[in-house]
Amino acid sequence: MISTSKSRQTFLFLSFVLPGFLVYALFVLWPAIGGLYYGFTNWNGLSRQFRFIGLANYQEAFFDDPNFLRAVGFTLRYVVAMVILQNGLALLLALLIDSRRSKTQVWYRTVFFLPNMISMVIAGFMWMFIFTRVLPSLGQGLGLEFLDRSWIGDPKSSFWAIMIVSLWAGVGYLMLIYIAALQGIPGQLIEAAYIDGADEWTIFRRIKLPMILPGITIGVFLALNSSFKVFEVVFSLTGGGPGRATQVIALNIFEEAFDLNFRYGYASAQANILFLFVALVTLVQLSVMKKREIQA
Repeated sequence: MISTSKSRQTFLFLSFVLPGFLVYALFVLWPAIGGLYYGFTNWNGLSRQFRFIGLANYQEAFFDDPNFLRAVGFTLRYVVAMVILQNGLALLLALLIDSRRSKTQVWYRTVFFLPNMISMVIAGFMWMFIFTRVLPSLGQGLGLEFLDRSWIGDPKSSFWAIMIVSLWAGVGYLMLIYIAALQGIPGQLIEAAYIDGADEWTIFRRIKLPMILPGITIGVFLALNSSFKVFEVVFSLTGGGPGRATQVIALNIFEEAFDLNFRYGYASAQANILFLFVALVTLVQLSVMKKREIQA
């Protein structure tokens, strides 16, 4: 009877899991394995005739392609800024909203999360109109010189234009994670700290911050992954320009594979490099922050 019961449970488990796994394997795992293989070939994405060229694509990416290296540098700059600013702003908003123990909490959460529901391609075109028409007009009308600039045409300004749109769209999602972490802190601890005379900063540093470290780990993880793979906002807002000043790795891969050169094998090698780098950074980040969670 026990054996029959276990067999039935195994059958039910497989009947639920197997269809989803097959779809995942067909549309995710199999293309990923194919990309690993094509990274060692000179396939153009169309022809049936291609040849194995070993590590030539990887050698070109690291030593002979200044555009890819420039895209890597810009992406790293973007990632560092996004991880710090996105998590910092999300945590600040979460603290402010969590302190308002009233019905307006739902309204504030909705307002800040709403940009996450908009397609980034559409949002990019919306913000391009704001940066090219609205802000310069406001700058001229109000005499605010810092608004009247070439937000898209100047490399320095275009970086911050991308950052503004990315933060506008992504902060709300992490904010909800931090609100959930803050609401999981036992209220008795906060009340006891107030009774003992602790101020807000001490309570945050000694009680709230250590107890929301798991939420911070998730927030940094999500920010790292989304920042390394950023594509839509750059594609719709600047197109990688001016020139290639704001080109990220994903956009460089897209251009090599589809837009300019149809070098699918070389683009696959670049994608493999990005995957390995993101996996390495993520593993290091998770291991370091998990140790801090245990210490806290």
